Amino acid sequence: MSQPKSKPPLEPEGAVPKAVVNRLSLYLRELLRLVRDGHQTTSSSHLGNLLGFTDAQVRKDLAYFGHFGYPGIGYRCQELIDAIRRILGTDRFWPVAMVGVGNLGRALLGYKGFGQQNFRIVAAFDVAADKIGESIDGVPVHPLDKLTEVVRQQRIKLGMVVVPASSAQTVADKLVAAGVEGIVNFAPVTIVLPPTVNLVGVDLAMELEQLSFAVVNRGNVVPANDD
Repeated sequence: MSQPKSKPPLEPEGAVPKAVVNRLSLYLRELLRLVRDGHQTTSSSHLGNLLGFTDAQVRKDLAYFGHFGYPGIGYRCQELIDAIRRILGTDRFWPVAMVGVGNLGRALLGYKGFGQQNFRIVAAFDVAADKIGESIDGVPVHPLDKLTEVVRQQRIKLGMVVVPASSAQTVADKLVAAGVEGIVNFAPVTIVLPPTVNLVGVDLAMELEQLSFAVVNRGNVVPANDD
């Protein structure tokens, strides 16, 4: 049986560029699709072609964490899926708290893709009396003043801010005070967090602005080399 070229996934020696981590998520999704389609192995060139990257880019990204290929085989899809999940931390279950049960919040509660990557919104919070006590797609809606109690009781480390911009910083502060260590902010405003808490901002209008700029300026945009 062919042996791996080198050792299993490593802890990266230095900081890993954010672009590399973003591409790991893309590789994971394509690998899952390949497995669903019956593929047991793939190559850096095949994986790169599926996503519009070069084979050198794929190898460079994975090399931050070790070596995963087999001579004459390439990558074993399921093994690489397991390795990437360990790297991303999604080889374990992550309970998530969500604050804000408006239209977007309700849509997120119904999104099944979170569970496929081991994330599950286990508690939602709102200040509206008519929403408190509801169960939306099996997720109970609690009053906001119960946030700290529920977060600590369920050992929640990840939170989602899905409230109007005017309330986002206050809600984020409450999540941090409750012990949440990572926040996804859907509010169209910049929030400030302690350096010990990680933040991801999702501004859908901004994403559309970037897309419209790319369409209007087709051919005049040079991709950034940020890795």
